[in-house]
Amino acid sequence: MKKVYGSAAEALDGLLFDGMFVASGGFGLCGIPELLLQAIKEAGTKDMTFASNNAGVDDFGIGILLQTKQVKKMISSYVGENAEFMRQYLSGELELEFNPQGTLAERMRAGGCGIPGFYTKTGVGTVIAEGKEHKDFDGETYVMERGIFADLAIVKAWKADETGNLVFRKTARNFNPPAAMCGKTCVVEVEEIVETGSLDPDTIHLPGIYVHRLIQGAHEKRIEQRTTRPAA
Repeated sequence: MKKVYGSAAEALDGLLFDGMFVASGGFGLCGIPELLLQAIKEAGTKDMTFASNNAGVDDFGIGILLQTKQVKKMISSYVGENAEFMRQYLSGELELEFNPQGTLAERMRAGGCGIPGFYTKTGVGTVIAEGKEHKDFDGETYVMERGIFADLAIVKAWKADETGNLVFRKTARNFNPPAAMCGKTCVVEVEEIVETGSLDPDTIHLPGIYVHRLIQGAHEKRIEQRTTRPAA
C-alpha cells in the first residue's frame, strides 16, 4: 500500500468534504500540521469541525482557516493568542466546545481504541459537565465523556519510515499521537522520511498501522512567546 505522497494537496485528494470533522495535532505552535492546514485552506473546504488543543494564532495553524471562515466549530482546551477566534466566538459566528486538556487527549485516544465513552472526575460541578451523564463510583461522582471519531486526522511528526511508523520530538508528542489515532483516515507531514527498517523499534512513538498517507516537507520553527533579557 502506497503511503508516501508528493505534496499535501495530493495526500488530501479525495478526503475533504464540506461539514467534515477533523482532528488536528499540535500544542501551542509546536507540532502543528501547517502544510496540511494550508492545503485545506486552498481546497476551500468549509463548515468544518476541528478537535484540537488550540487554534494556533491569527496567521498560523488553524488560525488561517478561521480567517477564511472555513471552521464552523472548535473542540478545544486553549483559545488564547488568537484575536480572530475570540472575535468570532463572541459574535456567535463560531461554535466552541471547551474540553480540559487531559479530557480532550483521552477523548481522542479513546476514539482510536474504539472506546465510545469513559468516565472522569475532571469537570464535575462545572459548566463542562452540564448536560452530560453522571455516575457515582465508590462514593465519587464522575461525568461521562464521548470518544472522538473524526473523519480525518492531520498530524505533524519529526521522522517516519515509508510504512508510516512515526517519531515525534519533545512537546510535539503531546496531542499528535492521540489525534492520529482517532481519524478514519490519518495524513501525516514529517521533516524526514527514512527507509523502512532503519528506525529502532524502541524509538517509535506511533506505529504505522494508524497512518494512511504521508508527506515530507519544510516547516517553520515558530516561537509563540519570546522573552529575552535586555542587552547589557
